[in-house]
Amino acid sequence: MAPNSRLILTRHAQAEHNVDSDYWIPDAPLTPLGKKQAASLSRLIPDLQKEADVVISSPLRRTLQTTYLGYAPAIERLGGLKNVVVLPQAQECNNMPCDTGSSKEVLESIPEFAVFDLTPLTPDWNSKEGFWAPTVGALTERAQWVRKFLRDRPEKNIVFVSHGDILRRITTRPGRESSDYPWQNAEVRIFEFDPEFVDSDECFLYQKENVAAAGGYGLTSTELEIEQGEGRL
Repeated sequence: MAPNSRLILTRHAQAEHNVDSDYWIPDAPLTPLGKKQAASLSRLIPDLQKEADVVISSPLRRTLQTTYLGYAPAIERLGGLKNVVVLPQAQECNNMPCDTGSSKEVLESIPEFAVFDLTPLTPDWNSKEGFWAPTVGALTERAQWVRKFLRDRPEKNIVFVSHGDILRRITTRPGRESSDYPWQNAEVRIFEFDPEFVDSDECFLYQKENVAAAGGYGLTSTELEIEQGEGRL
């Protein structure tokens, strides 16, 4: 573990399901506006682009797009897209189509995504079963797994591109299942490991600073489900 690791946590830019409140869109990609939001990160956070030691991304289409557009300067400096760490454990929580990733074979068939090293994608990574299930227990375990994975990385400045719901679980505090912070599209926030917990299995984080919040707020699929459920009452 690098001492005092800095985590550059990033939510994906605006995706199609954020606009239409339609979480039945399979593996929802970025909208044209979302691509502009992502590309703006190179201008909004130039220092972080220069300081990043590794870039890690969820394998869903919208996060991979946010990664290569938003962190292009850092990725180029670090040796190209094949050096981006594709991490299936960073996928979104729910089992709706918009939050269910495409198979390795499908992504490899699309030139836009075939440029990544997709070998970490196992046949069951998008099954939403077992370790990948959208249950409280499985999500708590997966969020803890991610924190431990990040803690044990050797790099000091770690870019991590993921999704609103899982980011809330990753950044939760003791005694809570999830943070209630409303991550915006293409928002970047800096976290560090809490010294009190860094050597424990929970290895909780604490927020160091806000850095950038490009674009506007887009509901996650969990929030959409809650909102639509309330509308039916």
